[in-house]
Amino acid sequence: MTKQKTHKSTKKRVRLTANGKAKHRKAGTSHLAISKSAKKIRQLRGTRVLEPQFVQAVTDALRGYSY
Repeated sequence: MTKQKTHKSTKKRVRLTANGKAKHRKAGTSHLAISKSAKKIRQLRGTRVLEPQFVQAVTDALRGYSY
């Protein structure tokens, strides 16, 4: 049987932490920022931890490789 491949687009967007959490960049920062308030843009900076119900699916897609 062939080896399972890592889901490359997930690998580009998500990084697994040592404790099994998944960090990702917040959405909504790339374009159309003129219509967003300064408060909203400030809150979208940095990374965020993924919700627990999605972590198992992301871990399966990454096949153990996070970066």
